[in-house]
Amino acid sequence: MDLELLLVEEELAICRLDPAEPVPKWATERTGLSAVVRTADELSVVCDEGRVPDGIEASGAWRALRVAGALDLSLTGVLIALLAPLERAGIPIFAISTFDTDYVLIPGGRCDEAVAVLESAGHTIR
Repeated sequence: MDLELLLVEEELAICRLDPAEPVPKWATERTGLSAVVRTADELSVVCDEGRVPDGIEASGAWRALRVAGALDLSLTGVLIALLAPLERAGIPIFAISTFDTDYVLIPGGRCDEAVAVLESAGHTIR
């Protein structure tokens, strides 16, 4: 499966908060990519790195690749088509899925390498 991917411009942070905390305003107050997931163990937030206040447990300088277009929810193999080549290259990822599409976050310092790996696997990146 060859996919078209769009490189998201902003640098992102992946944050971990206490599961009892409310979703902070800084996490979602801008347009662009943000994601909030609550479990019994944590509240995870992905957002623009520049929005994260001091004192928050966070990993920064992540970049995102978005699968272009809307994907049918019955489609299989999308993430594995992206993750397998990245795994072989030893590039860590953080995946986010929405109703319409999938995002793969990669460390910003390895963005060029990840793009080259995915292109050599047959994917197109814009």
